[in-house]
Amino acid sequence: MIEICEVGPRDGIQNEDKFVSTETKVELIHKLIQSGIRYIEAVSFVNPKIVPQMADAEEVLRKVPMRSDVKYAGLVLSRSGLTRALQTDVDYLHVVTATSDSFNLKNAKRTVDQATVELTKVVEEGISANKGVLGVLGTAFGCPFEGEVPQERVLKVAEKFLKAGCNSLTLADTTGMANPNQVEQVVSAFKKAFGQDLDLGLHFHNTRGLGLANSLAGYHAGVTRFDSSIAGLGGCPFAPKAVGNVCTEDLVNMFQGMKIDTNTNLDQLVETAQWMELQIGRTLDGMLMKAGTA
Repeated sequence: MIEICEVGPRDGIQNEDKFVSTETKVELIHKLIQSGIRYIEAVSFVNPKIVPQMADAEEVLRKVPMRSDVKYAGLVLSRSGLTRALQTDVDYLHVVTATSDSFNLKNAKRTVDQATVELTKVVEEGISANKGVLGVLGTAFGCPFEGEVPQERVLKVAEKFLKAGCNSLTLADTTGMANPNQVEQVVSAFKKAFGQDLDLGLHFHNTRGLGLANSLAGYHAGVTRFDSSIAGLGGCPFAPKAVGNVCTEDLVNMFQGMKIDTNTNLDQLVETAQWMELQIGRTLDGMLMKAGTA
């Protein structure tokens, strides 16, 4: 079965010019749960002056339904983010670093090595606080400033996160540079380095129209956990030309058409995507929400 980590409430919203209210974020999360989504990256514990859409992280987590069958995650980039996260009931910490120095300097004001030193301690402290901790490796398939990111560098950062105690990893194609052959090669390298049982997820953006193709390549390489965003919302304030994430309902439609279970209700996801388009006030990128399920 496919596990979807819905990132719309965080990655989807963070780059929008129109401010999305706390109430709208909470209602979106309600609708996603009703659609069958059980893993939600709901918030980001980052500097609200830099990413104002995420300033209400604590309030969002206070208002969402707390259910034993739903996992809420929050993105953490630093120790200060960890401090905020540990004061909430968030279930999972998504501890993030880019694997390209140029990108990480713009995104987090430090090199990859500097970030890794701090974030491995964040991982350890998160685990000590009984939080699930997942390591996210950004620019794993390429950097908009440096181009190719050596695979050895990505594996090196992954190894440090795993040694610190991360129980899962996600490889993020931050600006949509990956292609299907590359995805299969990278996943194969990770499985070879860290074992076939590695809990590995994939996070794709659709910048060059290859989001679904890359997701399918990842599935054929053995990955069953994917990040996606309702209606194809998404983007990064620090990534030039990055567009939305792989669209949740389009991804579900692909897998359901292949008779692969996602444990979600496709019609309800489409309705949620159409509702979200009204909240954002512009045409969103999802395809199935325009074509319909019939």
